[in-house]
Amino acid sequence: MSVKRLGIVLSTATAAPPKELVEIGQLAEANGFSAVFVNEGRGDALACAEAIALGTERIQVGTNIANIYYRHPFLAAMTTETIAELSEGRLILGLGMSHRPLLKSMGIEMTKPREYLRSYTETIKSILAGESVSPLFAASASKYQTPVLLAALTAESARVAGEVADGIMPFLPSMDYLKTLVAEAKQAATEKDRDGDQLDCIVSIPTFISNNLQAAISAAKNNLAFFAQMPNYQLQWRRCGFEEEVDAMVEAWKTRDRKQAAACVSERMVNQVCVYGSPQMCRSQLAAFESAGAAMPVLAVSPVNEDRLTATRSAIKLLAP
Repeated sequence: MSVKRLGIVLSTATAAPPKELVEIGQLAEANGFSAVFVNEGRGDALACAEAIALGTERIQVGTNIANIYYRHPFLAAMTTETIAELSEGRLILGLGMSHRPLLKSMGIEMTKPREYLRSYTETIKSILAGESVSPLFAASASKYQTPVLLAALTAESARVAGEVADGIMPFLPSMDYLKTLVAEAKQAATEKDRDGDQLDCIVSIPTFISNNLQAAISAAKNNLAFFAQMPNYQLQWRRCGFEEEVDAMVEAWKTRDRKQAAACVSERMVNQVCVYGSPQMCRSQLAAFESAGAAMPVLAVSPVNEDRLTATRSAIKLLAP
C-alpha cells in the first residue's frame, strides 16, 4: 500500500551539519520521495532548503515551516525567488506563526498573529507576482510559481490559508481533525471565489518505525509529551478531543516531569496523530492519513532506540514509495 505523494522533513534542531541534510535529501530523491522539507529549529530552513536544492535534481524542496517573525516579508520573497530559480521551480514555501513563548524569549512580540500571517502571505505572493514595487527597484515577477502553504493548526488559520494561500501544512493534527482543517480551508476558498479543490494539504506526521510495537508506542508518547509544552499544540489537541490528555500533560510539565507527561498520552492519541510500528503498519497508517485529506503525508522521523539521523535514513529506505 503506497500513497501518491510522500515527503520527509529534516530537523535543524538536530546536530546534523547542513551537508548531512543534503546527503539525506539525495537519499530521499534516489528512493522516489516527492519532497524533502526542513523545519526551523536551530538553523535557517530556507538556507538548508536551498542547499538541498543545489545538491539534488528532481525532488521538491521546502520549508516545514519557516517562521514569519524571523524575516521581513520582502526578504522572504526575495529568498524564495532565488531558491525557486536555482531549483528550477522545485520550491514549496511553508510559513507559520511559531509559538508565543519562544518569540517572547527572543524579544519578539506576537501581536494579532493570524492577521499578520494573512498580510505576510499576501505581501510575499504579491512580490513574487511582480505586483509589489520597491521604491528603488521595478517589480519583476518570479519565473516560477512557488506554492505558499500555511501551518494551519486551527480552523481559523486553515480559513486564512484558504483565502490567501495555496494550501495548508498542519503538524500534529488527529486524522479526524485533519478533515475539519481541509474542509474549512476549502470552504474559505470557495467564499473568496477561489477553487478549493486546488488547495494542497501537506501534513507532517511524527513517525516511529520499529517491529517492537511497544517500543514504538513508548517513543511516540515521549515525543508527543514534548510538544505538549507549547500552547498552540495544546489548543489543537483540545479541539481534536484530547482534553483529558492535555490537562494531565500540562500538570505533569509543572514539575518538568517528561516521563510523567508521556504516561498521560493515550494510545488513542498515538493512533490518531502518529505513524508507528512495523513498515507495513506505517504504510497502512500513511494511507489512512491520505484518506483523511493529506495530499502529501510527510514523515517527521523520530528514533526508536537509535539516533535520529540513523532512523531517518532507515525510514527513507523502509518506506520508499
